[in-house]
Amino acid sequence: MFNLLEWILLCFLGWISLRSLHRRDVASGTLDNLPGPPIDSLWTGNMHQFFDRQGLDFHERLAQDYGPVVKIHGPFWKRMLYLFDPRALHHIIVKQQAIFEEGRNFIDANLLVFGPGLLSTVGEQHRKQRKMLNPLFSVAHLRRILPIFYTASHTLCSALDSRLNDGPKEIDILDWMSRISLELIGQGGLGYDFNAFAQGTKNEYADALKQIFAALQDVFILRPLLPYLTAFGPRWLRRQLAKLVPYPPFQRVKALIEIMAAHSEGIFVDKKRALCEDDTNGGELKRDIMTVLVHENNMASDEDKLPEHEVIAQVSSMTLAATDTTANSMCRILQLLAQHPKVQQALREEMVEARRGIDLIYDDLNQLPYLDAVLRETLRLYPPATLLSREALEDTVVPLSQPIHCVDGRLIHELHIAKGTEIFMGVLGSNTNKELWGEDALEWKPERWLVPLPDALIDAPIPGVYNKSMAFLGGKRACIGFKFAEMEIKAVLSVLIPAFAFDTTKKPIVWNVATVNYPTVGWDSAKPELPLIVTKLNKGAQVD
Repeated sequence: MFNLLEWILLCFLGWISLRSLHRRDVASGTLDNLPGPPIDSLWTGNMHQFFDRQGLDFHERLAQDYGPVVKIHGPFWKRMLYLFDPRALHHIIVKQQAIFEEGRNFIDANLLVFGPGLLSTVGEQHRKQRKMLNPLFSVAHLRRILPIFYTASHTLCSALDSRLNDGPKEIDILDWMSRISLELIGQGGLGYDFNAFAQGTKNEYADALKQIFAALQDVFILRPLLPYLTAFGPRWLRRQLAKLVPYPPFQRVKALIEIMAAHSEGIFVDKKRALCEDDTNGGELKRDIMTVLVHENNMASDEDKLPEHEVIAQVSSMTLAATDTTANSMCRILQLLAQHPKVQQALREEMVEARRGIDLIYDDLNQLPYLDAVLRETLRLYPPATLLSREALEDTVVPLSQPIHCVDGRLIHELHIAKGTEIFMGVLGSNTNKELWGEDALEWKPERWLVPLPDALIDAPIPGVYNKSMAFLGGKRACIGFKFAEMEIKAVLSVLIPAFAFDTTKKPIVWNVATVNYPTVGWDSAKPELPLIVTKLNKGAQVD
């Protein structure tokens, strides 16, 4: 049952939505006639189904049952789109990127959580930040920090090894993948030691980072109100009013944000102090991304220099974006390998043969074809983030790859999009489009990447930066760290797979929809975890 605050919020939301119903134009008529699922609720439309943690089946139906352009219902009859037509996606993400920015709700939520970092800025401010950050994720820089990844990976192996002295054991793999992802972005990204492998120690910052996505999912009812909340008065006033909100999930999010902000500022201050000491003593510049960012920003011209509060905002933005996405993707891979032992063994043989007892350099690591195929196929079929959207900043027309049939029988060749329309990027729909990927698009088949991809797929203008996959999106707002994530996953697996075998348990594993999808044992549990049976293998393939 709704409490009083929730009823007040819903009524306010209804008033906001009803204000927009007077806008009846060509775009409205087009959206009314598009195919899509029936409305589920007057209050939330289909949004409860879309954002619910058990909503993966609903996402799969959107991707498979209605075609490449789908009408979905927002609160109080608000019309939205779920879209994966490749030409339309290219138009929105690349060609008309200035018209289709990240949704206002998404930007405002990120601004509240991270501050004005890369995930919460648009336009010139975003372009300026990206210009400063791009070189830090270059191949040249990744080559320099790869040894950090191997060091942490061997520490992980040692920690797991010590727990298997009495034979195979059930281990929560998500816990360990979260630890190493946090440690890798900590050491390689921030130059900060989370001490993630130590037992019995607590890190307030790490705990906040682990909890924030689930906490945000609990307050999704507030999502449509964010543009009004963030525009209400100065920041100090909003902070004081936030303390008065009698809604425990909101207060939990607020507390986590304050912890993250304090630690982000502390890391930045430490970097500035260390750089001053290095300059004074002639020390060598450290290799982590944050140190280089602070140094480069200090050296930049006034035109390119970022304000300090924007540099601070990159700390938690970078850490959160890199932790759950890579950890949960590695969990997916290990779960799939456990379910497909022949694939696991083939991958292990490739790695043992290539490594020959030593860690691979960057170029050799990226030239392991089966490892690359397993990673690409997992991210294709199981993209970690599926709640991504864009918002039209003005009325416009978007072309389609092929005509689509409206529910009234009309055939349309383009979409008239009204200003303010929210469009969910059909990442899963694009990645499993049978017309492009083939009839086996819903099957996990790493071998598809070892042969030429279908001509229809190659010719389609899919804007994804990851070889026709939308897992990392595309255009100017594509994931800036996708090569960092790719290298991290490959480095960890190249050390882990030769050392251990993974098998399934009898526990029912389900994947929950969230900002980053995560596993639990059944739907009754809300605890993120992925138990697998882990067996220690011959140590001959490991590096001491």
